[in-house]
Order: sequence, then structure tokens, then C-alpha cells
Amino acid sequence: MEKEKETIGHRFSRTELLVGKQGVERLAGSHVAVFGVGGVGSYAVEALTRAGIGTLTLVDFDRVCVTNINRQLIAVEQTVGRIKVDVAAERCQSIYPAMTVFAIEERYSMETAEQLLAADFDYVLDCIDTISSKLDLIQRCKQRQLPIISAMGAANKVDPAQVQLADLFSTHKCRLARIMRKELRRRGVSADVSVVYSTEEYRPLVGATDALPRVKGGDWQPVQLGSLSTIPSLFGLMMAGQVINELLGGNDG
Repeated sequence: MEKEKETIGHRFSRTELLVGKQGVERLAGSHVAVFGVGGVGSYAVEALTRAGIGTLTLVDFDRVCVTNINRQLIAVEQTVGRIKVDVAAERCQSIYPAMTVFAIEERYSMETAEQLLAADFDYVLDCIDTISSKLDLIQRCKQRQLPIISAMGAANKVDPAQVQLADLFSTHKCRLARIMRKELRRRGVSADVSVVYSTEEYRPLVGATDALPRVKGGDWQPVQLGSLSTIPSLFGLMMAGQVINELLGGNDG
């Protein structure tokens, strides 16, 4: 028992060396929401958990599919078919048993937004794929003055050296970011939206593939976007890093 207590007590000792006891306590007292726990979101969740964030809310409507294995941290042979947020929550608590994790199997939309944003979050990570949902989530967070960071297009990219953190309205060469800028301006948002994006030119698909991503249940569709293990994971880690730094007070933390 004493050995177990000692192990738990030292869980974030290396973090404390870097940010101090007050920093560790600040992270432990934070509540962060991650919308989408796929290729980007699963790695963000991992980093936030290992940093000692005290409370996480995980929101995703999907189940693990075999085609997720090439890029999603929670996707392994044994988790195929399981609810993504349940798998992610179990992993979080295996890393940090004292963490509080709310696993919400729900699709973010205009209809579910009020319910899903009802908690008192300190930060929101937008790792959603659907453009309409991303737009609505960012707009609502900006209206509430709730800090948010959003992932732009990680698909069809291979060069990690071109992944950057920036304000959405200063990005370039990202197709998704261009759409998001235009649509958010129409909604009255024209500045101060942190994003992770890539300046790499959009790579066309090489050719046909036998890999078919599951949409829902037994419905399947041809592959439209390619992905590697490296780029979505880097997006997620960079997003988590920015959130952690801001929760610690930036350079003052």
C-alpha cells in the first residue's frame, strides 16, 4: 500500500520539476473538453491526461473502425467496434486513475450544442471533422469568451515540418482554413481563433484503394481523404501543448 501511494505521489513529479507544484495543481483543477477523439483528438486527450488535467469531457458519436488503426491512438484490434469515448476514457483513467472523465457518446450539432457546452470548461479543443459543426462550436465559444483551439485539415499531408500553430485569420495554403475564415466572418468572428494547420500543398490521392471507411453501421463509402499516422497525431499534440501552456499562464506560469 505504501509503495502504491508513493507511486501515485510521484506520478507528475517530472512535470512538477518543470512547472512547479502550483502549476501541477492548476492543471489538476482544470476542466477541458475535447470534441472528437479520432486521429487528432485521441492524441490531444493522451497529452492532456499525461499532463495531469484533472477533468476531461470527451465528446464523440462514433465507434472504432478498423480503418482508424493507421492514425488513431485508441484504435487497436481489440477496440474495433467499441464506442470511441468509452475506449478513450478507460485509457485516461488507466494513466491517471484520479482523473474525472465524462465520456459523452453524442454528435456535436446545433441541436446538441447547448447541452454539450453546459459545463464550466476552462478550454475547448475542436477536433471535429464536419465543417458545419466546427463553425458552430467556434462561434458559440467565442460568444461565451470560452478559450478554444481548432484543428484544420490534417488529411492528405505528409510533412510534419509544415505543421504550425497560428491564428486562423493568418493561415495560408490550407483549404479548410480558407473556408472557415470566410464562413466565420459571416458569423461575426474575424480574429483570435487559435488553430493548428499545415502549409503543405494538398496532395492528390495516388490511386484506388481497397480500404473503405465505415460511415455508420453497414453503410460504406469510397475513400476521399488519405492520412498517415504522423500528421493527425502531431496536430493533437500541438493543440494539447498550447492548451497546457495557456492553462499554466503562458510564460508566466
